[in-house]
Amino acid sequence: MNTQRKWIQIGLIATLLFGLLTGCGGANGGNTNTPPEKQSDASANTRIYHSEHGDIELPAHPQRIAMMASSYAGNLLALGITPIAVNQWPKMNKFYEGKLDQVEVVTEDSIEKLLTLEPDLIITFAQDKNVKKYAEIAPTVALSYEKYGYLDQHIEIGKIVGKEKEARQWVDQWKEKVKGESKKVKETIGDNATVMVFETFGKDMYVYGENWGRGTEVIYQALGLKAPEKVKQDVFGPGYKAISAEVIPQYAGDYLFVGEGSSTNNSFMETDMWKRLPAVQNNRVIRFDSDSFSFNDPISLEKELAFIVNELTKKRN
Repeated sequence: MNTQRKWIQIGLIATLLFGLLTGCGGANGGNTNTPPEKQSDASANTRIYHSEHGDIELPAHPQRIAMMASSYAGNLLALGITPIAVNQWPKMNKFYEGKLDQVEVVTEDSIEKLLTLEPDLIITFAQDKNVKKYAEIAPTVALSYEKYGYLDQHIEIGKIVGKEKEARQWVDQWKEKVKGESKKVKETIGDNATVMVFETFGKDMYVYGENWGRGTEVIYQALGLKAPEKVKQDVFGPGYKAISAEVIPQYAGDYLFVGEGSSTNNSFMETDMWKRLPAVQNNRVIRFDSDSFSFNDPISLEKELAFIVNELTKKRN
């Protein structure tokens, strides 16, 4: 009997020890007792974004995005996301129709303010002097503006914020829409009419290429209109070119899109040189709002397309 009791006691002790060891293993995060779905939920909180500067761990579904790259604020809005912070430039875009009224303005010299807003994702330009400081606040993606065409740009923002599918859907719809608009414009002005886009900024004057805002993406890419040969040669490569008023005739097209706004000075329009241009004499000068047309996000592009098509197809003279 004593021997039997002894073995029963040993068995009970072994069972208790096994239970304790198993319990400890679970408490310490052992994989054996973690349900597979729990592991998936945990890993789904973040994802890896393959940026131009290397892999970055981002929130899977960012809720508080600070958009420090002014050009991309409208891309967020088009994807149904209102940023918690922008710099001062997007606030000047009339096309956003108040969508940024309640959004905080954070300038490059007010990083402390950004810290108090507690972003979970920051997007900025690669050349931003504060990139490293932003990265100390939240995961930061720095994009090189020149690296992306205007449609690729929207898809890339979609990838960053977890809405690539929605971004691609808009791009597909846009491509279909502009086919009809291009046909309409060319039926009015002809296949060979040329268009020049320029504006003054302070004391300087700039001619723009095919991917530098100011409606150029709509005019040259979406609608497929032609640029004067000198614009193609001198400007399409770098994206823009500073010129003097005296050489405008060398770059002028059959139609002239001229920016005007808070930073422009269009006094050159009073000169004899300007008044002698064929586009001026034929009433083919179209003025656009520089503060709004500087952007090439979906919201701005839709508005620019409507304006440009209307201006080019309406009766003149």
